[in-house]
Amino acid sequence: MRKTLAIAALAGSMAVTGLAVAPAAQAATQTSTTASTATVVKWGKFFSSDHKAYTYGKTWKSHGKVFTKWYGVDKFGGKKGWVWFEVYKNGSWHKFNHAWDGKKVGAWSGHGIGKVYTYTCWAGKFDNCGKKYRIY
Repeated sequence: MRKTLAIAALAGSMAVTGLAVAPAAQAATQTSTTASTATVVKWGKFFSSDHKAYTYGKTWKSHGKVFTKWYGVDKFGGKKGWVWFEVYKNGSWHKFNHAWDGKKVGAWSGHGIGKVYTYTCWAGKFDNCGKKYRIY
């Protein structure tokens, strides 16, 4: 009799637990579906030609806007590292850069972007530049 009651109680608790877990599993699935609409591209490490500075980061598109978050690393003190971005936006190319000394985190975004390239330089805006990579 005790075994029968124990089995019935265990089966009942598993059924209740299964019902409680099912809505949470469904909610997690729905969340991941909505989160997967933005494809995140992780990129880097992209070094300068002398390997004294590098950049890495991620780029993604959400609601028609392209976002880029980047990280720059070089030895603190002395010369600066430079990251360049070349962006094809609304039918024309735009070029911009950011400098840092040590470690830096930066971000930018924009609408109408079709392509994004990046490369890293060290000791000057145009010195010791590494290879150019497409990141979007």
